Amino acid sequence: MTSHVGKRLRTPRAAAVAGIVFALLLGTVYVVMRISIPEDPEDSAWLQGRAGYVRFALGLVPFAGIAFLWFMGVVRDRIGDFEDRFFSTVYTGSGLLFLAMVFVAAAGAGSLLVTYENVAGGMFDSGVYSYGRDVIYRISNVYSIRMAGVFMLSLGTVGLRTRAMPIPLSIFTYVLATVLLVVISYSLWIALVFPAWVLIVSLYFLITNLRSARSS
Repeated sequence: MTSHVGKRLRTPRAAAVAGIVFALLLGTVYVVMRISIPEDPEDSAWLQGRAGYVRFALGLVPFAGIAFLWFMGVVRDRIGDFEDRFFSTVYTGSGLLFLAMVFVAAAGAGSLLVTYENVAGGMFDSGVYSYGRDVIYRISNVYSIRMAGVFMLSLGTVGLRTRAMPIPLSIFTYVLATVLLVVISYSLWIALVFPAWVLIVSLYFLITNLRSARSS
């Protein structure tokens, strides 16, 4: 008589939707922040006139982070037993660092809004605004996006070796990752490359999962 002591936990096929949710949420955050906050670091009018839009974008960040963690889990499940420990470490570390920096930048932007409400002009005289604005810019548009580039490079390499992704998609991943590593300092809109790439990869995973479910 056979008894089933345990059953391997499998990632739900619908979990691939998490990447799509992340891409849409983070894409919305980036667009709203870019439109609301002017590129001129001395322009502080957004703290009053566009504060509502910025708060809306910041409110989406935690949910985007949760969806990104699910997306990372979906990718690991997709790779399965072919996972390489070296690239898995780089992939996991860069993904978590990216997410942590996004949270830190969001917290910094929220702190500027609260400080402006409480202190108003004092934050400009003390240099708090200039310092905070520069820190947020560097974290969100230099360090976090470059971590996203490393995340893409490691996943593209794993996908190429394990065939978890088609070869054209892996090569396309290399190209976009190079763009994030090199061009981000010159154009803030390049940051949208990462959520767009996550959207493409998630759609591919979702479609292949649905096809395999129908054939089984």
